[in-house]
Amino acid sequence: MRKLTKAFTGTAATGAAIVAAIGLAAGPASAVTPTSVTISGSNADGSFTATASSPKLKDNNTGVTLTCSSAGAKGTALNGTHSGNQAASLSSLTWTSCSISGIPFSVTASALPWALNATDVTNASGVTAGNITGVNAKLSGACAATVSGTVTGTYTNGTHTLAINAGNLTVSGVSGLCLGLINNGDSVTYTANYVTTPALQVTAS
Repeated sequence: MRKLTKAFTGTAATGAAIVAAIGLAAGPASAVTPTSVTISGSNADGSFTATASSPKLKDNNTGVTLTCSSAGAKGTALNGTHSGNQAASLSSLTWTSCSISGIPFSVTASALPWALNATDVTNASGVTAGNITGVNAKLSGACAATVSGTVTGTYTNGTHTLAINAGNLTVSGVSGLCLGLINNGDSVTYTANYVTTPALQVTAS
């Protein structure tokens, strides 16, 4: 148990901020909730994929960081102008080669689909603030836990990148050898930069 504790602690000291690829930054306090969203560039059926390199999930209470080699997502964003502020629906999310200090963990998305929403009108630089709601992911390995809540970030048309870097995620259902490094009620932050294929264009107004 001492060796396992040391391994986790080492990660806590060196971990970075899980998911540098879905990309939504929190909007300003004066954000105006869009009444319509226009999508272009998706496949004829509205389907798209997104990939991110080195996404990370950091426990803000203990400093422990789960790092993955990559992450992927599949969803639907129909071309055209749609009322409301939902831009897309995410039907599948995966994470590959995840670990804490070399100790492997698996991450599995549940309670799908998750909704990708615009939370402010698109600015002059083609950047739209937004969030992903309904997030629910199961972590399993040396111990198990559930992470749920909302992530926030921005989508940039020029790079067709969704950058996730903030939000309101909470840990629950902790069991196994977590050794106090992941606890029920802990706040966690996911960071990732997801690049979409095809190159989606999003305009919220």
